[in-house]
Amino acid sequence: MSKISQYGSATPFPRRTFLTVFFALAANGTLTARPFGSPSAGSAAEFDYSAIYGKGSDHGVDLPAVPYAKLEKRLLRHVVTVEPGLPSGLIWTDMSRHNLYVSTTSGQAIRYGIGIGRQGVRWTGKGVVETIRTWPSWTPTREMRDRWPELEAYGEGVPGGLQNPLGARALYIFENGRDTLYRVHGTPEWWSIGRDMSSGCIRMLNQDVIDLSTRVATGAIIDAR
Repeated sequence: MSKISQYGSATPFPRRTFLTVFFALAANGTLTARPFGSPSAGSAAEFDYSAIYGKGSDHGVDLPAVPYAKLEKRLLRHVVTVEPGLPSGLIWTDMSRHNLYVSTTSGQAIRYGIGIGRQGVRWTGKGVVETIRTWPSWTPTREMRDRWPELEAYGEGVPGGLQNPLGARALYIFENGRDTLYRVHGTPEWWSIGRDMSSGCIRMLNQDVIDLSTRVATGAIIDAR
């Protein structure tokens, strides 16, 4: 954690339909395989990394470029093939490889690199994206402040911006109708992608979490394993 160191919109997917499809897939074992996706032929040309990870502006905030060449290629945005029939906007992770996927069109998904929580503090399970916020504010939980006393200085919250640990977007994960307090969020700390070092949340490059937020809507299912 730091010391506090072209985008479209998603089409909502009816929650009842989403849940029906999701649990049907879970029942027949479709969602148990890890890794879920594999690189599709010719997909490396799908993205111009110098463009998608370059400098930009988002809601008045200047985004610095990501030195993507310093990251393993498997941690960069990529089109992959997946099981056909998945609903658009379904999210799942492969924690062991530090990848997050979101299904797009039938038989395809986008794969992103992620940073995850250290063993013992990371969240795993099946949840729902209850809210998606742009440049959200952040307040460390009581548990976090007890674990890291230096965070007490931020007990009143940190406004949205590049120095905010939640980055450009935050997807708020609920489980059984309750806030898990875990998020999928952005980070300017590009070097943390591919590592186990967060306080439990799933972090992404700011450019990637902005892209993810255009492909999902509230009510989207996330399966984190």
